[in-house]
Amino acid sequence: MTAVPPTTRCPVSAPQQVDLIDPGLYHRGGAHELWRRLRRDAPVSRQAAGDLGYWSVVGYAEANRVLRDHEAFTSEQGTLLNLLGKGDPAGGRQMAVTDPPQHSRLRGPLQQALSIRTVENDREAVRAVVVELLRPLADGGPFDFAAAMAAMPMAVIGTMMALPEQDWPRLVRLTHACIAADDPEFQLAAGPQATLVTAHRELFAYFQDVVTRRRRSPGDDLISVLLTMELDGRRLSPGEIVSNCYSLLLGAAVTTAQPPNAAMAELAGTAVLDDWAAHPELLNGGVEEALRWASPTQHFMRHTTRDVEVRGVPIPAGDAVVVWLASANRDETVFADPDTFDIRRRPNKHIAFGVGAHYCIGHTVARVTLRILFTELLGRFTGFELAGTPRRMRSNIIAGFTHLPITARAR
Repeated sequence: MTAVPPTTRCPVSAPQQVDLIDPGLYHRGGAHELWRRLRRDAPVSRQAAGDLGYWSVVGYAEANRVLRDHEAFTSEQGTLLNLLGKGDPAGGRQMAVTDPPQHSRLRGPLQQALSIRTVENDREAVRAVVVELLRPLADGGPFDFAAAMAAMPMAVIGTMMALPEQDWPRLVRLTHACIAADDPEFQLAAGPQATLVTAHRELFAYFQDVVTRRRRSPGDDLISVLLTMELDGRRLSPGEIVSNCYSLLLGAAVTTAQPPNAAMAELAGTAVLDDWAAHPELLNGGVEEALRWASPTQHFMRHTTRDVEVRGVPIPAGDAVVVWLASANRDETVFADPDTFDIRRRPNKHIAFGVGAHYCIGHTVARVTLRILFTELLGRFTGFELAGTPRRMRSNIIAGFTHLPITARAR
């Protein structure tokens, strides 16, 4: 790994060489120590990746610059490192890999469908799902909190997309295979690339069938919204609809579970959870801190459309630039005592949902879901303790846990 320090500073020695793409780094939990050194010594650095390379951005200000400037940094060549050097076949058609103004036209109707009013209408349904998932915790025995949390967002987005409940477990498995193909829990015997290809193929085939059926009998769900949307005076093509269904499902299913997992892994066995439970006015602030702490989506990738400079470092046109959200959310120049989970943190301008035009379209759904989850969890239980060693996901895309055994007592 070759680090390029900002030209406005005195030269510094390169940090120890560590492969930022290596999923094992995140499985071992060592990324934050590395990012801390990079923020100090090389906030913008050139990283090797086989025969390719990319620019790594770890600071908060620089992350905001890259993610907000869609004219200089395009999303249309892929937004994740697993597409480095390959491009994204959905570029320009799927909302996540489309730049404004096309992105804005795709986003508008879906944003309205995911508005706070719509989400509030589903509040009691979400609460019922959460209560049922937490019910076994009252038994007093070891409870795999991460497994329960993995099911939670799928129930929410599955309901909003009107997907059959019997399909949800399979969709949980496939979405996790897409973002953690290197993890033995999700990997096929043929290896990570075969795992990724197979999961993509199955999800796209699944949505092709769903869209065909939904076209014959539309409703008021998110897929029906996509079916009636227009872009540049035309309806979306079947391929565009399927691609955006995939994006919506993936974004919701693999991220919302992780803030409560990260909070529990950090706070179980401490007095913080009871302190939080005793102060309901801290609910929203605590949820925002859980989002900052977890930063579930670890990175976003962009490509430069022209020669640019980021913190004095020249980056040529056409180069990949990777923003590490999880690092930016621990930037010492922005967050006081960033390595402490502080339920009273204010201000808390984290970028766990990204920033700019691509700010997560599902942020309202995620926030409402998390507020309901923490209300029920802290209101019904106390005495949280770890009942085993948490297992981190082996992925450079999502920061999360696959297993998190805990115990608790009913209040």
